[in-house]
Amino acid sequence: MFRAWTVAQALARWWGPRGGWIKVYQVDLRPDGIFFTIRCDGRTDKKCLETFAYREIAAPERIVFVNWLADEKGGTARSPYHPKRPLEIRNTLTLTEHEGKTTLNLRGGPINATEEECNIFQGLPGSHAKGFGGTFDRLDEYLSKA
Repeated sequence: MFRAWTVAQALARWWGPRGGWIKVYQVDLRPDGIFFTIRCDGRTDKKCLETFAYREIAAPERIVFVNWLADEKGGTARSPYHPKRPLEIRNTLTLTEHEGKTTLNLRGGPINATEEECNIFQGLPGSHAKGFGGTFDRLDEYLSKA
C-alpha cells in the first residue's frame, strides 16, 4: 500500500477521480520533496496541474503532504470548479496493518486559508467524498492486480 502512494508509476495508474487521466512528472519522496502531476478529470478538456509537497514521511505507515492546484509556472492557482476553495490542503495519510489487512486513513484540511475559504471547504464533503470515492475505487482495482 505504501508503494502505491509513493512510486510514480503506481500513482499514475490510480490517482484521481474515475473518468480522467493523470501523468506523474516527479515523485521526490523526502520532506519538502515534490509530487507533481498534470491531469484531466474527464469533465472538461481543461488540464489541471496539481502539486504535492511532502512534509513528513514515516515509511511505511505515515505520509503528511500539502497539495495545491498550480499554474503553468508552479504557483498556486484557484480551482476552476470551486473558485473559493482554499489554495492549500494539508493531508495526513496513515496506514495501519492488522492481521494482513491495511486500513487507510486520510485526513485533510485547509492551511493559510481565510475564514470564508475554510467555510467553503467544510461545505464540500459531498464533492470530496465523490472524488475520493472514485479515487479509492481505482486504488482498490490497482491493488487487486498488483
